[in-house]
Amino acid sequence: MDYISTRDNACRVSAAQAIVSGLSPDGGLFLPESLPQFTRSDIEAMSKQDYVGCATEVLSRFLTDFTKEELREYIGKAYAPAKFPPREVAPVVQLDEQAAILELFHGPTCAFKDFALQLLPYLLTASLKKTGENKTVVILVATSGDTGKAALEGFADVPGTRICVFYPDGGTSNIQRLQMTTQEGGNVMVFAAKGNFDDAQNGVKRIFTDQVFAQELAERGYLLSSANSINWGRLAPQIAYYFTAYISQVNSGKINLGDPINIVVPTGNFGNILAAYFAKQCGLPVSRLICASNQNNVLTDFITTGTYDRNRAFYLTSSPSMDILISSNLERLLYLLCGRDDVKVRGYMEQLSTTGKYTVENELLERLQAEFSAGCADDAQTAACIGRIYREKGYLCDTHTAVAVEVYHNYREKTGDLTPTVIASTASPFKFAGSVLPAAFGTQPQGDEFELLGQLEDKSEMHAPAALAGLRQKTERFTRVIQPAEMKQAVSDWLL
Repeated sequence: MDYISTRDNACRVSAAQAIVSGLSPDGGLFLPESLPQFTRSDIEAMSKQDYVGCATEVLSRFLTDFTKEELREYIGKAYAPAKFPPREVAPVVQLDEQAAILELFHGPTCAFKDFALQLLPYLLTASLKKTGENKTVVILVATSGDTGKAALEGFADVPGTRICVFYPDGGTSNIQRLQMTTQEGGNVMVFAAKGNFDDAQNGVKRIFTDQVFAQELAERGYLLSSANSINWGRLAPQIAYYFTAYISQVNSGKINLGDPINIVVPTGNFGNILAAYFAKQCGLPVSRLICASNQNNVLTDFITTGTYDRNRAFYLTSSPSMDILISSNLERLLYLLCGRDDVKVRGYMEQLSTTGKYTVENELLERLQAEFSAGCADDAQTAACIGRIYREKGYLCDTHTAVAVEVYHNYREKTGDLTPTVIASTASPFKFAGSVLPAAFGTQPQGDEFELLGQLEDKSEMHAPAALAGLRQKTERFTRVIQPAEMKQAVSDWLL
């Protein structure tokens, strides 16, 4: 299976090349030339396998450069019990009669990004060999909070790679920041960038599309790639857990094989919910995809009106990983909804770059709304939801998950839709103890982030993940703050 750029149908590469490149030279994102199909009998057969087996089946249909044996080996290592302790890699917890929580935070960095970023180093290093590339790969990452640590953890001291992460200065939780700035490894670098996530993400994209800089790095023995969800190797592993979530509901008797479910995803860059869309397009019985945003509700407005407009106030919220106004992965969805019309997509992206907005045609909007519903929740609504769910259900969720639960409850009340629903839970509540404590227990945060972890442990009678509690003993290695305009030079100087 080949991969096509969303901005140039003539740009065709293999799966391995797409993973190595990350971003197309024209600035577009790679997509498979066609989407594989899973039949009812395929899903039934997968229901008898563990997570590794299911993920192998899913990824083998997309990553045809790899044998099933290779993929099974990589996936088995990525999701080994030492990294994902629970009996189930991605457990599903029933919240009420209709809704269940898909817990995606049991990996080494306590966020859903681990599912892709524990696997990507294996896929990338294997892809380098398959493409005959012998340069050192330089991974550049812009993060709104969770991707950075997950990427650093995955690539730390991986031979033949170096990784540099940019996060918005003041735009993450303290725990998220410490996870990055204390990262160990001889091949890692972390910078805080002035501005918000979009400024960091745009800076990384400018580096990727700078052909002169790419040539300079090539002459020094380096090749640029990405671990953001613009890289297909980052996005594809996320498709698998929507299959396993569905299978979990079948195996538990909550639904019958073939019954549809709804899926709710808290999202900022549109990657996680796009993975659910791909699962549906590949044959997973899914009815509605519900896109949940925080106060930075650019996606809610787009799905509602057909106009994408980033020219608006930017808010620092209690769900910082969703504080995004330029949702890169939306480009992939637009490409598919407009019939793989690369000229039209290129026009939308040019308008976004020059004016900060674009409006899709009514026909495309109808296709969008046939698949997606959308809603948003501000910090007050998010906090109220955390408290309500804990009091009524005894379930403690983080701020991002609470956004999704609140949006789902509003959707269900408005539509009366009682379709069984899976809600993606993207992070541990202990990553955001300062917000969760007052919301769930009425306790005003006092002390540093580690004292807050202890207070949340006491109140919830749960144990904080060792990966977070252990940060107290670590020393911050990376404290430099730069302007977005300095990002390219910072990368160059680091690689000297």
